[in-house]
Amino acid sequence: MHNTRRSFLLRSAALSAALALPTTRGIAQPRFTQNPFSLGVASGYPQPGSVVLWTRLAPDPLNGGGMPEAPVALRWEIAADPRFGKIIDRGEVVATPQSAHAVHVQARGLEPSRWYWYRFMAGDAVSATGRTRTAPAADDARGKLAFAIASCQHYEHGQYAAYRDMAQQPLDFVVHVGDYIYESSWGSRNKVREHHIPEPQTLAEYRNRYAQYKLDPHLQAAHAACPWLVTWDDHEVDNDYARDRSQDLDPVEAFLLRRAAAYQAYYEHMPLPPGTYAGGPDMKIYGTHAMGNLARIQLLDLRQYRDYQPCPRPGRGGGNQVNVLECPERLQPGRSMLGAAQEQWLEMALTQSTARWNIIAQTTLMGQADRGPGNERVVYTDGWDGYPAAREKLLRFISERKIRNPVVIGGDVHFAMAGDLRVDFDKERSPVIASEFVGTSISSQGPSRARIEALLGKNPHVKFANGARRGYAKFEVTPQRWETSFRAVSDSADAQSRVYELGRYVVEDQRPGPQQDKS
Repeated sequence: MHNTRRSFLLRSAALSAALALPTTRGIAQPRFTQNPFSLGVASGYPQPGSVVLWTRLAPDPLNGGGMPEAPVALRWEIAADPRFGKIIDRGEVVATPQSAHAVHVQARGLEPSRWYWYRFMAGDAVSATGRTRTAPAADDARGKLAFAIASCQHYEHGQYAAYRDMAQQPLDFVVHVGDYIYESSWGSRNKVREHHIPEPQTLAEYRNRYAQYKLDPHLQAAHAACPWLVTWDDHEVDNDYARDRSQDLDPVEAFLLRRAAAYQAYYEHMPLPPGTYAGGPDMKIYGTHAMGNLARIQLLDLRQYRDYQPCPRPGRGGGNQVNVLECPERLQPGRSMLGAAQEQWLEMALTQSTARWNIIAQTTLMGQADRGPGNERVVYTDGWDGYPAAREKLLRFISERKIRNPVVIGGDVHFAMAGDLRVDFDKERSPVIASEFVGTSISSQGPSRARIEALLGKNPHVKFANGARRGYAKFEVTPQRWETSFRAVSDSADAQSRVYELGRYVVEDQRPGPQQDKS
């Protein structure tokens, strides 16, 4: 492992150098016969005085972008009004072919808790206008936050009516918790639309996959409506991958090449801070995001550093449905979902937080999910149930350190869920120490009704679960109260489908555990 990884990193040195951007001096402004801003605009990672702006030049987006193999100068500006009468910050940046002509700009000089409007210009072409919002001031604990989580948006499984609805909601920001693209096709039901391109392995192929997803007008609208924070799950690279192991047990060096291509394409298409990706098969995306002193978000990476899943199917990597009595490997105390460095960082970040609400944003269901028939206990090992010692360690830390108002949010499982988190899920008297909310998938097919009924029947800490509808979860947070609204799409095959509230749950300040809002 170490030798193959070292050789890979040595060969990646040239790529790291190529990602450095030249100055705009002497670079021509081209004329375009097609819209170069076909993939829209986006913003992200708001701070009290700054925000990241993103776009990518791609007049022929499904065929590599259609840009020349040459750098192109872009101008950008951010204003205090939608007509750009009061420009707050502006500048020029170079889009290079090495980065698929994508750019990441840090707009500065902004005021806390303010809406701004931004746009890009290349030659005589002007992008659509995006709207963004800065984070509250560091000591602001009085206000109100409204945000959403999104995940699991398989292009072939449905239209993005959920994003159309999300773009119309009064949200301060969105947290995307994984499976922004799907590398492969799956599912037993009829496809709503087609990928039309094979499973990506190379950088060019991953770029085309992202371009296909980002051409969706409702996804573009959701990006243009407010800033995003993002983390990945598995399908941004390969189903159920863990660290350097693929589901198909590909040679490590070959898989690291694929992971590097996938990570670069992810960076090129997300509103991540400039310099987040420096080349190679590694990219640090976990971190702390403060929303004043009202809420602090710890955004996690559950793929890059985890131990391999226990008890895989013969000849395969990835997760497996296992009887807990037949997989003792699952209980080994040193097994980690986050990796040692990220675990230590998370504990320190939670300890140092003075926020009223402490949000752990990660990719999947954290609570125990026994899925076995009758008295048989069956769990899926790709999630936290494959790493029960790591889960217990984290929840025990939260309990012992008395972290204030911990709330875990996630996706992955394709059903909406509200539940209690306990240190010991097998003891009914184990105290509730945190609240958990999982948003259903934007479009990816959900579990059967029988599976949801079994989950509810065998897991008393799960208070609500519904996998029949696609959608997302919206949160409204004040110093005294957390409100969760599960938003549901009536017809996932219809881009104009009605979207309605499926359920509402609340958490009161210093009273962990969701309660149904019957008002």
